[in-house]
Amino acid sequence: MVGRPGRPRRRPEALLGDKGYDSNPNRDELRKRRILPVISRKGVPNIKGMGKLRYVVEQTFALLHQFKRLAVRWERRTELHDAFMSLACSLICWRRLNKPDS
Repeated sequence: MVGRPGRPRRRPEALLGDKGYDSNPNRDELRKRRILPVISRKGVPNIKGMGKLRYVVEQTFALLHQFKRLAVRWERRTELHDAFMSLACSLICWRRLNKPDS
């Protein structure tokens, strides 16, 4: 029996989310899938240490938004958007690897 091409899918242990995702249906759905929800509650101070983890996500968005075509999605077709996203990620990696050592 031949499996599907590509890497096997893996379930994340936890999902990090900001206060915009704070709802019981979201938390219940994650728990049903055996994923630990790490989501800040509305009206409560932020989870300590979450800023370090969120920084990685926000920095990634900032890098991708340098490409204006990705900042505002103009493409109607998902394949085109995915292709531009892959190209942008490749360019970001290439620029980082070719950066002269400081």
